[in-house]
Amino acid sequence: MAVRYRPGNKQNDEQELEEEENDTSEKPVSSPPSSTESDDEMLDTSPSIVKRNIWRKDQWSIGLLLFLYLLQGIPLGMAASIPLIIQSYGASWSQQATFSFAFWPFSLKLLWAPIVDALYLKRFGRRKSWLIPVQYSIAIVMIILSYYINDILREPAASTTSQHPHIFFLTSIFFGLSFLAATQDICVDGWALSMLSRKNVGWASTCNSVGQTAGYFLGNVVFLALESKDFANRYVRQPFQMELQPNGLITLPGFLTFWGIIFAISTTLVAIFKHETDESYDATEPHFSLAETYKILLKVLRLPAVRNMAMIGFAAVDSMTGLELIERGVRKDTLALLAIPLIPLEILLPFLISRYTTGTQPLNLFIKSHPFRLLIGIVLAIYVWITPSFQNYDRTFPWYYYALGIFIFAIQQIFMYNMFVSQMAFFAQVSDPKIGGTYMTLLNTLSNLGSSWVSTGVLYSADYLTWKSCSLGDGKCSTPAEEKNCGMLGGACRPYIDAYYIEVTITTLIGFIWLIWKYGTIIRLQNLPISAWQVRSDNPKYKPLDTDE
Repeated sequence: MAVRYRPGNKQNDEQELEEEENDTSEKPVSSPPSSTESDDEMLDTSPSIVKRNIWRKDQWSIGLLLFLYLLQGIPLGMAASIPLIIQSYGASWSQQATFSFAFWPFSLKLLWAPIVDALYLKRFGRRKSWLIPVQYSIAIVMIILSYYINDILREPAASTTSQHPHIFFLTSIFFGLSFLAATQDICVDGWALSMLSRKNVGWASTCNSVGQTAGYFLGNVVFLALESKDFANRYVRQPFQMELQPNGLITLPGFLTFWGIIFAISTTLVAIFKHETDESYDATEPHFSLAETYKILLKVLRLPAVRNMAMIGFAAVDSMTGLELIERGVRKDTLALLAIPLIPLEILLPFLISRYTTGTQPLNLFIKSHPFRLLIGIVLAIYVWITPSFQNYDRTFPWYYYALGIFIFAIQQIFMYNMFVSQMAFFAQVSDPKIGGTYMTLLNTLSNLGSSWVSTGVLYSADYLTWKSCSLGDGKCSTPAEEKNCGMLGGACRPYIDAYYIEVTITTLIGFIWLIWKYGTIIRLQNLPISAWQVRSDNPKYKPLDTDE
């Protein structure tokens, strides 16, 4: 039986890696090891040497991937700050659900991923053909948006409603930015598989996690903090005896302009100085056409192993917790500042976790972390419930309330990153480099859909699961007009049945049921051979994808 070499065959990779390390290592002058020395002893030492040193071969590529993923996180972080901003305008749960569609492109990018994989200029580079124009487009959108964003956000609502008047326009704008960021993600995910050597492909998930976290932090936490006048006056101007100002250190238009320029400059440098070389391709072979890519995508979807992946993703009501805290008096800039102590943890976690996800069973960490993340959701709900009891007479909160919040959020981050990095490492291992961007996108899409549709559905249903009454008496607060009327009379609409706790309970129970149901499936998926994840091409020139007997 003749077996053709597969780029994704992990056993062959490990054997070649050991042979390469033994061949290139410095030979001692003394005689070779005696026959009594077991092969196991030799194999016990070489992998540790490889793990410590092999990443240096791709250190510049790893650095570039980190930067590209950081850029990707900037528009995502800015989009995530919009719900906190419009919450101050009295946006309803339904309007928050409407804006949540701005994040859907990352769950729908499978629809155009084959186009990104199949259509390109060969001389310019398979990934750069899309990466460069997409990042220039992000730069242009950011710069143009900077001239109009204040007018869009600050237009007052009509007298009969407390809802933001431009929610659909805002959603459209940030949907477009997310669409461009998702397309950039397809390019970078696919480029990572060929930019890194096969033995270092596990670093792709680390670069993704660290880079996106850093970019999201800059676009969300740093922006909300520096844009806040309270933060600027209390922590910057007052300590340095500067005159207090009615605005923050930066503005949203200035922030958009700055990052638009950064996108433009960095994209130009990548276009000029980074030459793309796809080592996983034979230069004598034509790449898949668009029609062939979609055919192969359908074949991938028909693989039993891939169909089972559709149920691995699960999302709780993470999107509601921050909004609930704001409703209970926590300022949005203060909420953003709570994330600052977590940033070192979020950056270090992927590196620490990667040692447990580079083996043949990365999903073990996913399984172990899943129930603990569900339990932390219950703890967060309790934290939200006790928040009003910590509030001082001047509507501030004591330091130990924030310390408790940081501790709870830190534990949540540990389990969340355990699941994310292990999932990404598994996807990188089983993806076929011949359709790397599309394959990675397919697996990520099946996972992300489990988060996006649940989050949007949860937010839409919250309005129907919440019952409020006016604090002045028996007045109703079932409509925005009634809420406004209660406020004009000096009262406040307070929920006596809160949808947040109902939905936390329901989704947590569903999460545990799902884990019990799919536990065996997850174990079986990571034990499948690489051939279970690859497809056979009808084109005879792509026989390396197959095993011939």
